[in-house]
Amino acid sequence: MGLMTFSRGGVHPPENKISAGKKIEFAGLPKQVVIPVSQHLGAPSKVLVSKGDEVKTGQLIAQSEGFVSTNIHSSVTGKVFKIDLFPDTSGYRRMAVQIQVAEEEQWAEGIDNGSELRTEITAGGEEIRQKILEAGIVGLGGATFPSHVKLMTPKGKKAEYLIINGVECEPYLTADHALMMEKSEELAVGIRVLMKGLGVDKAIIGIENNKPDAIARMQEVTQNEPGIRVQPLKVKYPQGGEKQLVQALLKREVPSGGLPIDVGVVVFNVGTAYASYQAVQKNRPLIERIVTVTGKSVANPSNFLVRIGTPAEFIIEKAGGLPEDTAKVINGGPMMGKAVAKLDIPIVKGSSGILLIRNDEARRKEVEPCIRCTKCVTVCPMGLEPYLLMTKAELGRFEEMEHDQVMDCIECGSCSYTCPSSRPLLDYIRLGKAEVGRIMRSRKAV
Repeated sequence: MGLMTFSRGGVHPPENKISAGKKIEFAGLPKQVVIPVSQHLGAPSKVLVSKGDEVKTGQLIAQSEGFVSTNIHSSVTGKVFKIDLFPDTSGYRRMAVQIQVAEEEQWAEGIDNGSELRTEITAGGEEIRQKILEAGIVGLGGATFPSHVKLMTPKGKKAEYLIINGVECEPYLTADHALMMEKSEELAVGIRVLMKGLGVDKAIIGIENNKPDAIARMQEVTQNEPGIRVQPLKVKYPQGGEKQLVQALLKREVPSGGLPIDVGVVVFNVGTAYASYQAVQKNRPLIERIVTVTGKSVANPSNFLVRIGTPAEFIIEKAGGLPEDTAKVINGGPMMGKAVAKLDIPIVKGSSGILLIRNDEARRKEVEPCIRCTKCVTVCPMGLEPYLLMTKAELGRFEEMEHDQVMDCIECGSCSYTCPSSRPLLDYIRLGKAEVGRIMRSRKAV
């Protein structure tokens, strides 16, 4: 019997895990940070500080403004220099708090900043959910959905399994791999925290088979936890998509337009599990995360522990600086990441990597007519018809795109990767999704 994987579509891009095996290194503190008040899906948070205020590390500076929203904390000690619109990772100007960093760090009261492992979970389910809300925990796999909302099972639904996503199928990125190797004991406690918060007694940690050391390490730290098992998976992209992971591990199909909870499952990334440990066991808010800085010409590809709001250029310098042959800087990985226009963008909760692409890799080939080969259909993990969706987006036939379930697209980029005509399928599908989403929201508002 072969290794588990999802059954529909998928591709095998070169892994390029150049920074695998690199120890997590604290990136240090820049002279100033820019902390956006919207680093999550849902409503932006409400700013609580004013220009000139002195803030401590871990202090609440923006409060949740709605059910799907979450708190934002200062990642440094310093003085609020400006509250204004700043470019985010997508290039859009968003409200953010700019803080000048002080020479001496002081932590907000009540935060345990020590390294002692705390294994006894005294908090009950409701207290766990509240602590995760207060700490500003969001999905660190990239989706940035507020984690406390996921822990609140909707009426009429029942959670049976917790799935922990340690797949990290995106080429180049190794942040989750490094976390599993170096913070495995804390992760194991974090998984039990989430199980208790959900009220489930079964958890599965899915890890692709190209990380045998992480599989062995997580098996070692969970061997005395009867409700937790580690499941090796066949290497196939985009196995880190939560619907694909549910199908691979449990053979359950999440319905179109549905969520894993519709089939009794809740999925969290390993980074989210670790952050939940920090929040519940240490009263420590989400103010930092591991970020991979990598690329074939990068002098020192690394996994950095980075404070939220740190400029991307700061950690690029820590990895040896911008190589001369860099053509693009990608926020994220090569499949789902997006090119950035400037290097002063801040690292946010959803930042998993900074990828520096060389000139010879960055050039797009000339777009040619579709040859109806159906390769894009074959590799689509959601069973869509990307060539048709692109055509309809070009023609502005957005109502038809909604009927064709474009909102099910997970934007994995498998279609563009496999297209022999170099057609920008994902670009047009993203355009169509944005317009269909606008149409759906306007319909609900009537």
